[in-house]
Amino acid sequence: MAEAVAGAIASKSHLIAEAGTGVGKSFAYLVPVMLAAAARQDREKGRKRIVVSTHTISLQEQLIRKDLPFLNAVLPIECSAVLVKGRSNYISLRRLKGAAERSSTLFSERDEVQQLSRIRQWAGDTTDGSLTDLGFRPLGSVWDEVRSEHGNCLSRKCPTYEQCHYYAARRRAWNADILIVNHALFFSDLALRREGASVLPDYDVAILDEAHTVEAVAGDHMGLSVTNGQLTYLFNRLYNDRTHKGLLLHHNLMTEQQLVQRLRYVADDFFSHIAHWLERQRGNGRARSPVGIDTPLMDDLRHLAVQMNSYAERLEEEAQKIELTASADRLVGLSLALDTWLKQSQDDSVYWAEQSGRQRQNIKLVSAPIDVGPVLRDELFNQVDTVVLTSATLSVGESDFGYFRSRIGLTKSEEIKLGSPFDYRSQARLIIANRMPDPSTQANEFEQAACERIKRHLLETEGRAFVLFTSYKMLQTCANKLTPWCASHNLLLLCQGAGTQRSALLDKFKQEDRAVLFGTESFWQGVDVPGDALQNVIITRLPFSVPDHPLLQARVERIRENGGNPFMDYQVPEAVIKLRQGFGRLIRSKSDTGQVVILDPRIRTKPYGRTFLESLPTCELIIDDDSH
Repeated sequence: MAEAVAGAIASKSHLIAEAGTGVGKSFAYLVPVMLAAAARQDREKGRKRIVVSTHTISLQEQLIRKDLPFLNAVLPIECSAVLVKGRSNYISLRRLKGAAERSSTLFSERDEVQQLSRIRQWAGDTTDGSLTDLGFRPLGSVWDEVRSEHGNCLSRKCPTYEQCHYYAARRRAWNADILIVNHALFFSDLALRREGASVLPDYDVAILDEAHTVEAVAGDHMGLSVTNGQLTYLFNRLYNDRTHKGLLLHHNLMTEQQLVQRLRYVADDFFSHIAHWLERQRGNGRARSPVGIDTPLMDDLRHLAVQMNSYAERLEEEAQKIELTASADRLVGLSLALDTWLKQSQDDSVYWAEQSGRQRQNIKLVSAPIDVGPVLRDELFNQVDTVVLTSATLSVGESDFGYFRSRIGLTKSEEIKLGSPFDYRSQARLIIANRMPDPSTQANEFEQAACERIKRHLLETEGRAFVLFTSYKMLQTCANKLTPWCASHNLLLLCQGAGTQRSALLDKFKQEDRAVLFGTESFWQGVDVPGDALQNVIITRLPFSVPDHPLLQARVERIRENGGNPFMDYQVPEAVIKLRQGFGRLIRSKSDTGQVVILDPRIRTKPYGRTFLESLPTCELIIDDDSH
């Protein structure tokens, strides 16, 4: 793999490299990357800058804290690497001082004032200035007042410019050979480059690790998302009549305070219209026309922004002026996003709305490109000399990268597929449930039968199991049914979505010796539990995407329009890669052993089941006929 990466860099070509768990992917791309950077320095006194992007924070930390320091110590070259974080991760010393001075008009809760005090104390000691160095997770209302912001920055005019942690980090990034970033920042930068801006310096080589997530993350950052919560939060920050706090109160802007009050009613009215529209669509099927809502919301947001900017122009102090203009920019940004969503003015995109919360009170308006491939083709693959895409799961079937390449717009590349050094034949067994109801036609019967099978398989390993679901609804139903049974067998049942963060759930799971973790989407991938704590992965259903999701429906329609077979060309390959990710949770080292149980009978009863089975590592296969 290292030779393939070195070859791609030397020939300025792109590379897809699938490498099974345990190959050592990070060393395989870091060594040639470091050698390439050093060779460029020696030859031209120039720089060959390389970006390494990962999906998970844990891999980022492994690269910057463990792998790169080790390689720098043993290789006969010197190479600088920095972890690049988004701007909002950094404290603004100027804004911190301003927030402290205005705290009586900004904060109404004792916790907020106490946290501000703790942040001030930390700011005097920190050398990093980022959230990860803070030691506690501040409330959003507090951090929002003190973080570094693009639209709220005086740059070189700032009195704290020389001490600024964000600009220090930026200088380190511009002078480094290797930049470690996450996919969110990488694709945010790519989206900005389409508008002529950027957050990262130019680079010659991009390594995208955990590349199976590229399509999803790129789509998220090339669309838009607006929630009623965002508007409420911004209104409260400007003026909260209940607590009598806010930025406008500090400046005694009475007319603007009244405008905020009006906007609350207008926004509530707008989102209640959206909620009613959604209710109608649930009765009539999917909406195929724009939402016909006549609202003054966008005009009122822009009007308030104009008023605030007009007042700010008369202020002499730059720091106070920019706080107001930055908030005005947020108002304009929300107005534009709402306008774009209502008019559906971005071509080749799909638009939808989502509701969540106990009373379905949270409403999110979303759009995403139907196909990110053309954008990535033009903005990434045709612009950067070398892009290396690597993951343990990129192919479908025995070694077909066609699905992955078509989804991300990569028309020409080298390919390499490397198996895992682990001996799956002796380390793992695959148990497939036989004589189970079909989940697509007998959902209730399947759920009941799945609960019985889960009990039996949990006893085989005394817990120490992940049970992976494709829907939170089924997870909750099974958890409720199995809670008394788990209690009677002294098994600790941990459930995703009960208010506990994923990392805390994982830590608890690793510490307990008889634990069972019920998880959905985020536990299928990027979760690492080596050792005895995890010996059993139970997969309830084949992980097909929810068929009525608007984005999936739009992509299915597009494939059909182009003469393809949406199910076999898109839905099956997508589910295969996700199943491979779920299977991959089990064996994380050469000493790990255990079993993967698949309860969905379609893997044997449907013709496409063969594609799923062929994509999994070769291991002992057991057909479980016991339906009791």
